[in-house]
Amino acid sequence: MENRDTIYDYIIAGSGCAGLSLLYRMLRSSKLQTKKILVIDKSEKTSNDRTWCFWENSPGLFQSIVAHQWNTLEFISTDFTNQSDLKDYSYKMINGIDFYNLVLGLAKGFENVSFLNESIEYINSEGIQAIVETDKGKYTAEYVFNSTSLFHPKMSTENTLLQHFEGWVIKAKEPCFNSKVATLMDFSLSQKNGATFMYVLPTSDREALVEYTLFSEQLLDKEAYRDALESYIKNNLQIKDYTILHKEFGVIPMSLAQFERAPSDHKRVINIGTAGGYTKASSGYTFQFIQKNTEQIIDQLEKNQVLMLQASFREKMFQWYDRTLIDVMLSKKMAGKEIFSLMFKKLTTDKILAFLANESTLLEDMKIMYSLPLKPFFTSGIKQLR
Repeated sequence: MENRDTIYDYIIAGSGCAGLSLLYRMLRSSKLQTKKILVIDKSEKTSNDRTWCFWENSPGLFQSIVAHQWNTLEFISTDFTNQSDLKDYSYKMINGIDFYNLVLGLAKGFENVSFLNESIEYINSEGIQAIVETDKGKYTAEYVFNSTSLFHPKMSTENTLLQHFEGWVIKAKEPCFNSKVATLMDFSLSQKNGATFMYVLPTSDREALVEYTLFSEQLLDKEAYRDALESYIKNNLQIKDYTILHKEFGVIPMSLAQFERAPSDHKRVINIGTAGGYTKASSGYTFQFIQKNTEQIIDQLEKNQVLMLQASFREKMFQWYDRTLIDVMLSKKMAGKEIFSLMFKKLTTDKILAFLANESTLLEDMKIMYSLPLKPFFTSGIKQLR
């Protein structure tokens, strides 16, 4: 007879942003907070390993841990600068450690929630149960919510750009930042390695996150990120004396590959986060798409419905827009700098953010399309309809 300690209502495979966002919503739900839940990840979340930036039009579920927010955004290219005050959105930043502490702190009050630090080797679905096998045991549940890479599609340089970045939180000796203005993209850099830009997100007059970001097929040598950041801080920001408080590095796939929300033949396995295709292919933004997805999951679980997470018609349209943009950049029809520069020259920042958040109207979609050259996007768009 199977050990009852290995049987759960829900298993969350992976305790990153998606897994812990789902757990947090479960524990805030009066209908779900008594469920027996297991969270499995090979490591504990005890370090400030990442920063999430996103925008929303009202205080959201995680407003209490927003480290800073900006209502003015700046876009810089070689021939113009667009600084605009946001009307519909606020651009926000959350530190990973604050997010982990919030969710894990809440979970400590629930004896029905367990955590295991084990390496997940296999996830399967048999009948009305889902199964997770790790290097130390086997566990079953009604549903497994997976954010690991086990079901990722095949990605290569032919179908995928990588968004890779290194960010430094720096503290300057003298006041030098305007903490009310965030630089969303500064494209006034060499583009020899692909679409290349800097984020500058000041949190005070002396502190800021400065992040070197590229969209390209290959990663750079570690020294290249360091050299680019040092040069930008010295020459562009004109800061000579500063301390590095924190460093982070990340890679996000921007892919034409199809990520499945529910893997074929695994009806009790639900992919979340990047594994479920909730990373915006054209921009790499993930945080708010995870929130919308986990809110939908909670709604269906509370109604005791079989989970049905098919993309709506509008979602499929946005996926097509994303694939078209990726194809344009992969095929070198237009450079990323040229694409984003045209958009920020011709459109308001609010409208661009709405489009990138899948919150624009069809009319606003058309205005985005009219801001860009027809030929490269038409041919890539037709290709991605196949």
